[in-house]
Amino acid sequence: MNRIAFGKYIPTDSPLHRLDPRAKLAALVLLVVSVFVPVSWYCYIPLALTAFLAVRLSYLKLRFVARTLRPILFLMLFLFVVNALTLKRGEVIYEIGSFQLYSYAISFTLRIGARLFLMIVFTTCLTATTKPLDLNLAIEYILRPLGLLRFPVHEVAMMISIALRFIPTLSMEAGRIMNAQKSRGVDFEDGKLLEKASAILSLAIPLFTIAFERAYELADAMEARGYVPGERRTRYRKLRYCSGDLVLVLFSLLMLAAMILSRVLL
Repeated sequence: MNRIAFGKYIPTDSPLHRLDPRAKLAALVLLVVSVFVPVSWYCYIPLALTAFLAVRLSYLKLRFVARTLRPILFLMLFLFVVNALTLKRGEVIYEIGSFQLYSYAISFTLRIGARLFLMIVFTTCLTATTKPLDLNLAIEYILRPLGLLRFPVHEVAMMISIALRFIPTLSMEAGRIMNAQKSRGVDFEDGKLLEKASAILSLAIPLFTIAFERAYELADAMEARGYVPGERRTRYRKLRYCSGDLVLVLFSLLMLAAMILSRVLL
């Protein structure tokens, strides 16, 4: 669990690192929406190429990106079992006794897997190339119009950025707890499925305890530095757009428009 890569910031000097966080966040929203639009498998080809290009421009190793995709393997297996038992459309691909596996169950599962894959890759490129503080500023800037409705924009942006920041921290703590329990004889690898699940559930209580302790420490640190929710704050760093940010947003808009057009025509 200490190898979980999702949410980690990788300090390099890539082209995506130098872009404005507001542009990257807007591009992420547009690309994620684009992922849910296609109805044909051919439409996923440009999205997959875009994801590969984003990884290359982020200077991320493919091994690092592959680690972020591991959690969806069990989810995909679970979805396949559910779809195989419930979806009865298309041609019969496999039959054993009274059970019949239909082609639509397979295609529907693969479609969901492709969407999850693309969303995780795009999100990983954002979190790996954007500092948590910059991401907080971007979220607050995009949600700023809601402030007219007395929506706590700054507080919500702060909570989102803190949650993203603590994903790798809590994963490291979970890894330490697992190592400590392994030294006491707890087996997380061998045994039956129920035994493995019971061993993993034993991590919940100490992990929740550590999470609350970290939350209290963070609250004390913010209070000691004079942070008051709801008060107006000044910015030491001012975000500025550049030509690369405009290219990124326009490319994402064109991708979304192309996906919408393909859905209308196909």
